[in-house]
Amino acid sequence: MSVVVSNVSKWYGSQKALDEVSFQIGKGEVLAFLGPNGAGKSTMMKIITTFIAPTSGSVKVCDFDIIGASLEVRKRVGYLPEHNPLYVDMYVREYLQFIAGLHRIKNSEGRVKEMIALTGLEPEQHKKIGALSRGYRQRVGLAQAIIHDPEVLILDEPTSGLDPNQLIEIRALIRQLGKEKTVMLSTHIMQEVEAICDKVIIIKQGKIVANEKASGLRSQQSAALVRVEFREPVQSVLLQQINGVLNVADQGANRWVLTSREGEDIRQAIFQFAVEHQLTVLTISREERDMEQVFRELTQNKD
Repeated sequence: MSVVVSNVSKWYGSQKALDEVSFQIGKGEVLAFLGPNGAGKSTMMKIITTFIAPTSGSVKVCDFDIIGASLEVRKRVGYLPEHNPLYVDMYVREYLQFIAGLHRIKNSEGRVKEMIALTGLEPEQHKKIGALSRGYRQRVGLAQAIIHDPEVLILDEPTSGLDPNQLIEIRALIRQLGKEKTVMLSTHIMQEVEAICDKVIIIKQGKIVANEKASGLRSQQSAALVRVEFREPVQSVLLQQINGVLNVADQGANRWVLTSREGEDIRQAIFQFAVEHQLTVLTISREERDMEQVFRELTQNKD
């Protein structure tokens, strides 16, 4: 495994930001690390990248401990922080040349040129970073994160500030990088998770509440909804007896929302129920919950 996190906790004074967090990420995997604001996502990423130390627990990156071999970890990690710190008075090409020098990259000019092309910075490469839009600053941040060809990429909100066209390009780049590297990213865009991520970890108040393959998360955590309107009134207790119905919600005016397991279509059973009870179905529609709804289910406060 490229990243192994074992029982990591982090305290800031009396506030516990992470609570016994454990997970692993393998080579060639793109992991979405999700959670509401303040859940501990950025703290976990800063620990993996050796910016801060955990209060307890351990982290290994490419078999190197983040405390005992922090320099070896940094050689193998590319990091794009949430607030993307850049030297705004430097030119794009100058800045990337500077970063290449820090990493002691051979043929640094060729590598800088390659990164500019890969991240779509050609039109802005001769500008000062301070004159760039937020989206292009993100591209510069991504270029500096991958310029030394790291084995592990940690990306905190990598598509923040990008326009729709830039989103498509950067997502494609992350997918491409994820074929050979280990990628961990945080995002608030659920479509992004479904488009590029293999695995999903959801964290709430410093604790992991879901750790699943992206393809299986919805089917394991969510359900399908059927919205139905009858002409005649009907009792909730009768609707609950329909085969496959998990929950019934009254929307008023003979309109109902029936919940079933995802992948199970209960519309035929509803029509059969209507015939048996001499009811007229005026409208009926089915929808499956998406990743955003699953996220809300797992992270909303239920106190």
